[in-house]
Amino acid sequence: MQGALIDAEGVRRGYVRLRHGRIVETGAIGTDSSRGRETRRRGIVLPPSVNAHTHLGDAVASAEPMAGPLSRIVAPPDGLKFRILRDTPGPLKEAAMRRALAGAAAGGTGAVVDFREEGIAGTEALRRAARGLPIRAVALGRPLRRPVDPGELDRLLGAADGVGLSSAREEDAAARAAVARACRRLGKRYALHASETVREPVDDYLRPRPDLLVHMSRATPEDLQAVAAAGVPVAVCPRSNALFGRFPDLAGFGRAGVRFFLGTDNAMFEAPSMFRELEFAYTAARLRRRPVAPELLLRAAFLAPWEWLGAPAVARLTEANPVAPVVLALPEEHPEYQVVARGSENLMWPRPARGGAGRVAS
Repeated sequence: MQGALIDAEGVRRGYVRLRHGRIVETGAIGTDSSRGRETRRRGIVLPPSVNAHTHLGDAVASAEPMAGPLSRIVAPPDGLKFRILRDTPGPLKEAAMRRALAGAAAGGTGAVVDFREEGIAGTEALRRAARGLPIRAVALGRPLRRPVDPGELDRLLGAADGVGLSSAREEDAAARAAVARACRRLGKRYALHASETVREPVDDYLRPRPDLLVHMSRATPEDLQAVAAAGVPVAVCPRSNALFGRFPDLAGFGRAGVRFFLGTDNAMFEAPSMFRELEFAYTAARLRRRPVAPELLLRAAFLAPWEWLGAPAVARLTEANPVAPVVLALPEEHPEYQVVARGSENLMWPRPARGGAGRVAS
């Protein structure tokens, strides 16, 4: 395969040889190896994407989202989402999560960062759903008891990669402090939603400092500058935000110096497709006359999150890369735009499997 190679080192022309989807050789076009049969195809090669914010537990829902305030749907404990989680048998939820994860993997996603509700049982269900699939499921669990029970929190963190809380408006300062302390002590990640439906004071979500914020769709430019100064990345979910009338200014995030990632949010709203998220984010920004550079979006989906996950090698197209890259049958000219605008319908690898389930080389 030869053409445009995009990774953490930048954009360059070159070739990669793949065996069972894994990189076994890279080089400059024109070398002897690049003339072989394996490299006659042309296109774009880049690392797999990271879906930096999902709620896959509600993938079991199938009804059209109701109109009205978001709180009627997702606010605990009695929003529609939580009623669905409470009333749906565990095996059905696990099966739905597994389908969502398999679909994400088939679409070139190498990892998801899931805010997994339902306590320890919810985290364990996600682990079972991901078992054997070629995708990394980062589980940010959520303790059930309030006030936070230290024993429950420690048991949760024994199963999860960290904690993902709802928001500073819904979690008091004592709960946030207890969660942050436990995560720091055990080397786990602490994350929470912030300024999603209304603007929240910056100190409410930056103290204690989280490892990840989500949404910031109601943040002011000054808020974004404070988040950038604190060095906290933000996962932004353009499609689900737009469904409820919110349009975060991604170009403004870039100007403020905020390191942001992309996510697809609730699986009851949007399929966990990063290519759909990229295309929508780019088009919506143009429509609102706040265009965002394709390079910024591409970095948010395919490159920057791997460093946050502690796996920088995945963001580099080398023989040392432990996972399969994404290969797109697209023109080499303006490759970042090609990926953002028309990636999904030109996916060559991961190859679709029979029956449409899809697969990714491990």
